[in-house]
Amino acid sequence: MEHKIISVQPGSIAEELEIAPGDVLLSVNGKEISDIFDYQYSCNEEYLTVLVRKPDGEEWELEIEKEYEEDLGMEFGEGLMDSYKSCRNKCIFCFIDQMPPGMRETLYFKDDDARLSFLQGNYITLTNMSEKDLERIIRYHMSPVNISVHTTNPELRCQMLHNRFAGLEALDKIEKLYDAGIEMNSQIVLCKGINDGKELDRSIEDLSRFYPYMQSLSVVPVGLTKYREGLAHLERFEKEDAVLVLGQIEAWQEKFLERLGTRFVHASDEWFLTAEREIPDADYYEGYGQIENGVGMIRSLEDEVMEALYEYERQGLLPKEKEISVSLATGKLAAPVMEKLLGKINEHLPKLSYRVYMIENEFFGKDITVAGLLTGQDILKQLAGKPLGDALLLPEALLRSGEEVLLDDFTITDLEKALQISIRIVQSDGESLLKQVIRQAG
Repeated sequence: MEHKIISVQPGSIAEELEIAPGDVLLSVNGKEISDIFDYQYSCNEEYLTVLVRKPDGEEWELEIEKEYEEDLGMEFGEGLMDSYKSCRNKCIFCFIDQMPPGMRETLYFKDDDARLSFLQGNYITLTNMSEKDLERIIRYHMSPVNISVHTTNPELRCQMLHNRFAGLEALDKIEKLYDAGIEMNSQIVLCKGINDGKELDRSIEDLSRFYPYMQSLSVVPVGLTKYREGLAHLERFEKEDAVLVLGQIEAWQEKFLERLGTRFVHASDEWFLTAEREIPDADYYEGYGQIENGVGMIRSLEDEVMEALYEYERQGLLPKEKEISVSLATGKLAAPVMEKLLGKINEHLPKLSYRVYMIENEFFGKDITVAGLLTGQDILKQLAGKPLGDALLLPEALLRSGEEVLLDDFTITDLEKALQISIRIVQSDGESLLKQVIRQAG
């Protein structure tokens, strides 16, 4: 395979060798490169021979001596140096199948690519992983592998993923990864009346047998939009359901603490909020191994806010005498949390006035309560004419990665113009919230 170089890092080995954007990488040490992992592992040597073709067709064979893991400084057109593998499943809970028509094309792409598990932490079902892929993971000892298990009952898994290869054929790969000492994390998207109850007990117990290489298991509730016509009937979890699920998980945690020295299985924050339970202390989350999956995110945020307040107080950085007026908009689940955190900040900033607006998700349906799935049109509609202070704070989770674009292609600039307000984006850490609040003090 050939790979076009789109940029060269200044001061890098590639620049010193006069490799330039537009050149094409042909091979490393005489081997064709299939994707980013082949490239990275081939380049982890002190002596390399790199074959490059220039735009005029001339081929340069370059001999390189470098430090063992030193990067060459070349970047390629595709992040994977290959096309992404799409998902072969038709999961009964798939969020993409619950999307309305007419949105940007990239939102409808279902990935199930093992390589993204390492690069971005994506979860994969293993149904798209060939034996060659598995052998390469083991050979390169690539880890961790993040696996969407959902159930360890092979027949039920085939039904839930609507894929006859999702049962033993896929689940056996977990055993092979375990035998090879590959670290893994797993998740279960819980569907009421389907893979909960005794099926959840079975899955938790089965997966715990792969500890310590199976490092953790998270249980998250299914997300249901209003666009489910023609899809499997699924019900949302109510407060009493969440209480039962938490009790079930906590019973297993007690067993695992005694047997393994770890809780192993964790409930995502939505369960605690739906059950109207207090979020546990930081120790409960054992290092926040699945925070990106919504496990312990709220506890981490609250603790970070308090740490930032303490540090800013110690350094005299809190503008206590200045008038500050801000508003914050977020989803239904996070709104009470943000109200609490701004109240804590208010205790240290007596001249702060603030409002927290809970935005109902009319676009996807009111059962969708997380901030990351809010749209610009819902924010605009529900905040129009409301007192917003001198600035509106919005969570970074609303935005497409690296850009200022929301799910429905509204931009932050669009919202600022429509609402006639300055918008500040709050990143996922607690210090960012404090910084954006006091930023209004000048």
